[in-house]
Amino acid sequence: MFAADQTRRALLLQAGAAGMVAAMPLKAAGPNPVMRAGHLTGVREGTVIAFRGIRYGRAERFAPPSPEPWPENGRGPRQVADRFGPIAPQHGSPTGEAMSEDCLFLNIWTPEIHPKARRPVMVYFHGGAYTSGTVTDPVTQGAQLAAQGDVVVVTVNHRLNAFGYAWLKPLGARFADSGNLGQLDLMLALRWVRERIALFGGDPARIMVFGQSGGGAKIATLMAMPAARGLFHAAATMSGQQVVASGPNNAWKRTGALLAALKLGAGDAEVLRTMPWQRLVEGLGATDPVIGGSLYFGPVLDMTNLPRHPFWPDAAPQGLAVPMILGNVHDETRAFIDPRGPKLAGLNWDNLAARIAPEIKVDLDTAWVTAQYRARYPDWSPERVFYAATTAGRSWPGQVIEADARARAGALSTWVYQLDRPSPLDPLRGAAHTDDLPYVFGTLGAPGAMSGTDATARAVRDAMMQAFTGLARTGRPGLSDWTSYTLPSRATMVFGDAPRMVDDPRRWERELWGTAPYAQPGS
Repeated sequence: MFAADQTRRALLLQAGAAGMVAAMPLKAAGPNPVMRAGHLTGVREGTVIAFRGIRYGRAERFAPPSPEPWPENGRGPRQVADRFGPIAPQHGSPTGEAMSEDCLFLNIWTPEIHPKARRPVMVYFHGGAYTSGTVTDPVTQGAQLAAQGDVVVVTVNHRLNAFGYAWLKPLGARFADSGNLGQLDLMLALRWVRERIALFGGDPARIMVFGQSGGGAKIATLMAMPAARGLFHAAATMSGQQVVASGPNNAWKRTGALLAALKLGAGDAEVLRTMPWQRLVEGLGATDPVIGGSLYFGPVLDMTNLPRHPFWPDAAPQGLAVPMILGNVHDETRAFIDPRGPKLAGLNWDNLAARIAPEIKVDLDTAWVTAQYRARYPDWSPERVFYAATTAGRSWPGQVIEADARARAGALSTWVYQLDRPSPLDPLRGAAHTDDLPYVFGTLGAPGAMSGTDATARAVRDAMMQAFTGLARTGRPGLSDWTSYTLPSRATMVFGDAPRMVDDPRRWERELWGTAPYAQPGS
């Protein structure tokens, strides 16, 4: 897809040109001039132009989204795109911002507003599983990545939890697309990018999607959705996998739990559709009838929008031609199982197996697992075994399954990384979930970043950013010595103090946890 397909690119640009005017700077006093692209005005942020809160669609509750009309020739009412749109309804507000069901907004950072610039485009989907999260987090704002990587960065908010993924089809035909509405939002955003991004200096023939945690899972799911075919040309997932989707029967059990929490029955579909969104959010605290904990809502195998599982029994064929980076961090679970919290309090060899058991997604005897680790690594502490086991038995297997599935199918354009560099800000954190984000976005000093800003952090940032922007630009990571992932070598780029290639770096743990099936959370 990165071959010189000039005819296709020309057609895309010609189609987009009908609705756009050449971008031009508006006169403004001071060091922060306002810039205009069509009917939108943004602000200069360092060396790039930022456009925040661009509406890409609208949607009624539990209905597919509709595209937002785009004024032809830039003649629509002038809009100032200088602030983020509201975030999707969820428990709490991760950044203290307003929430609204009307949340279909995207944001753009670009080095240059001109339709002939044709820079690579990197579209980011946020984490938070399918339940929470937002792209307004300072760590994932795109100014540094756009400037240093010389790319156009787009970040997307969309519907989450029950609003985006509750399975309601049994309640009536009007809910036929429920279970995957959040995915339909993302596809609508990608179509918006394809049609409009040239106005902002981007190349509609070089669109890369990347996402961390739930954002990566959303990408893996899109790679099995026929309507997403051709909407992106490269992909990168960061600690986010989706081997299988939720089956409709389990999805319906979850809807039943939501209805019960809201004191509704199957005949109360209209009440569910019209009640205040705040009340619906309260119902999300019900216990999940399949996996326990609070309710999980994620993509559903509905046989229409999603006609197969993303990576079971094999990799979805439509995604095999898409160049793809898959990555994880060495100590995933240190981010969400607090080393200073109650789950680690009083940890010792006597209770280690019992503490590990509820944290893993591979059904193995944890007493046996503990004995294997102790025999293999006799100098490790109970805490180190706990985090190694919970990472390898919970957060890492999905990536191995996906990378191996692509390799078995002959997809040579697959590259795998592992972040090993521990946080210099917290000695107990290690290289934990989300710690690769500030390196890729270049937001080392942002609130919430655990990377530090020292020389090593800057070197890791430069390497990871070069790798990701290279994939967007050419379809290959921008590090020349990063070899593709094949079997049986499983070549992996390890980002530590300096990047290095290692074959199958955690082979022993991979084989240990591969003795039993992995259960995709939520399935």
